[in-house]
Amino acid sequence: MTERVDVVVVGGGIIGLTAAVTLQQRGARVTVLAADDPADTVSTVAAAVWYPTHTDEDPRVLRWASETHAELGRQAGAGVPGVVARPTRMLLRHRYQGPPWWAAATGDLVVDPAGAPYTAVLRFTAPTVEMTPYLGWLAERIEAGGGRVLRRRVRGLAEAFDVAPTVVNATGLAAGRLAADPAVHPVRGHLVLVANPGLTTSVRDEDDPAGITYVHPRRHDVVLGGTYQPGVWDTGPDPRTAAAIRRRCVALVPELADAPVLGERIGLRPARHGGPRVAAEPAGPAGGRLVHAYGHGGAGVTLSWGCAAEVARLALDG
Repeated sequence: MTERVDVVVVGGGIIGLTAAVTLQQRGARVTVLAADDPADTVSTVAAAVWYPTHTDEDPRVLRWASETHAELGRQAGAGVPGVVARPTRMLLRHRYQGPPWWAAATGDLVVDPAGAPYTAVLRFTAPTVEMTPYLGWLAERIEAGGGRVLRRRVRGLAEAFDVAPTVVNATGLAAGRLAADPAVHPVRGHLVLVANPGLTTSVRDEDDPAGITYVHPRRHDVVLGGTYQPGVWDTGPDPRTAAAIRRRCVALVPELADAPVLGERIGLRPARHGGPRVAAEPAGPAGGRLVHAYGHGGAGVTLSWGCAAEVARLALDG
C-alpha cells in the first residue's frame, strides 16, 4: 500500500507533472502514479512549442496560455533544462483580419506584409521545450519537494483514492476509458528530426494546402512537421508521409535542404471534442474529490502551467 498523501496525480505527462509541482508549491503532499516513465509518455514526442494549435477561442484557455507563456519565459531566463524562448514567424495564406485571439498571450506579436503565396507574417516570441530533459527536471522537482513519482498503472480511478482523498485525473488519452468520456480521441502526429544547420527561428505555415507545416529548431536538431489526423490510432512508420513532411519544410526553409535525417517520431495527441476538461466532481469514498485535467490535444505544453494553477485551485480550494 502506497503511503497516504494529500493529493494523488494519475498521469506522468506534461499535464500531470506540472499539476503535481504546482500542488506542492501550494503546500500539498503529492504522489504521482504514472503508467509509464515520464520519458516514455506521448509528451516526449511533442514538438513542444508554445502555440494553441487546434484550440478554440475561450477566455479560460487564453488565461491558461498566457500564464504558461509567462512561466516558460521565466524558466527560459532562469536556465531551466530544455526551455528556450525563440523568435517565431507564422506565415498566413488567408487574408489577414486582425490579431488572432491568442495574440495578447505573447506580449510581443507584430504583423508584417509577406510576398505571395503569403499575405502576412506574424512575428512573436514562443518558448520551446525539449521534453526529455524538461520532464526529468519536473520529476526531480517533485521528488526534491518530498513527493514521489511511481510507476503504477491503475485499472480505475477509484484505486487512486487508496492513496489520497483528492485525485487529479491527468491520464490523457486513457481518460476516455477511465472517465467514461466518449469525447476523448487520438490525433496522430508525425514528425521528422534532422540535424540543425544553424537555425534559431521557428517557422510555421498552418495554411499550407498540403498539410500543416512547421520547422522548430532545438539545440542539436530541428523538428519538422507534421500531420494532424483525428481518430487515427496507428503509430507505425510511414515513409511517404515522412518524405512529404521533409519536402514541405525544405520549401519553407531552404537551409534544410542538406540537413541529414536523424529519425522520426509518431505519437497520438490526447484530444477531446469540446476542448480540454478541467473540472472537479465529488467522487470516491468518504466524499473524496476528483479533478479532471485532460483533453489538451496538441496544446499540452502551451496550456500546462496555467492549467496546473487551475487544477490546484480546484483540488485545494474546493
